Amino acid sequence: MKTPKQIVFLVDVDDTLLANGRIQEDLQSHIERQFGRKNRDRFWAIQERLFDELGYRDYLGALQRFRVEHPNEPHLTTAANYLVDYPFANRLFPGALDVLEKFRRWGRTVILTDGDVVFQPRKVERSGIFEAVDGHVLIYVHKEEALADVRRRYPADHYVIVDDKLRILAAIRKAWGKRATTVFPRQGKFANDPKIVAAYPGAADVTVDRIGDLLGYELGDLLGNTSNTNKKGTRK
Repeated sequence: MKTPKQIVFLVDVDDTLLANGRIQEDLQSHIERQFGRKNRDRFWAIQERLFDELGYRDYLGALQRFRVEHPNEPHLTTAANYLVDYPFANRLFPGALDVLEKFRRWGRTVILTDGDVVFQPRKVERSGIFEAVDGHVLIYVHKEEALADVRRRYPADHYVIVDDKLRILAAIRKAWGKRATTVFPRQGKFANDPKIVAAYPGAADVTVDRIGDLLGYELGDLLGNTSNTNKKGTRK
């Protein structure tokens, strides 16, 4: 592939830049300390049901629904503050911000993530991700359904998409074809589910074990311009 004149990098957040599993573990522990194990399980059941309905984690929405069931619970404010003030920067994967910095030397780098309109922006800001990309952040309900808007906001000759969900990468590949390079960091619950991996063969052009492994790649490696195989991870 000839190196395109204008390249935009689109990078996911949860389980791509941030260890979402660790965040969930911390939240569950906090809920158990504040409300007890039974209520922790109830809160998490509400959260999982919301995830099935919305397609993204809506922790504040789950807390609102939990409040309806427990209107007199004295620790609800404490739990809400815990969510809003969580130290997300402590849950960045090693090298995550360095990868964003490297991408920025090659082209515009944009965060492309799903989520609610309160907690997800807070997460991006408090983790340092917002600053790392100069505020170029797009948050949708279902980003794979908003690709026309992404292209309108950030037109480019070629896109490099980094996401832990093969379903998302497959949808973008179908929509954009050769104008997209898909990069799959195998981090988190969904990226390591054998059934999901088997369901989307060929969705990723580049597969790495960790986001930090991309520090060992050059632009030509991502675009398929070189035959160098001395990299961590694999190229399809």
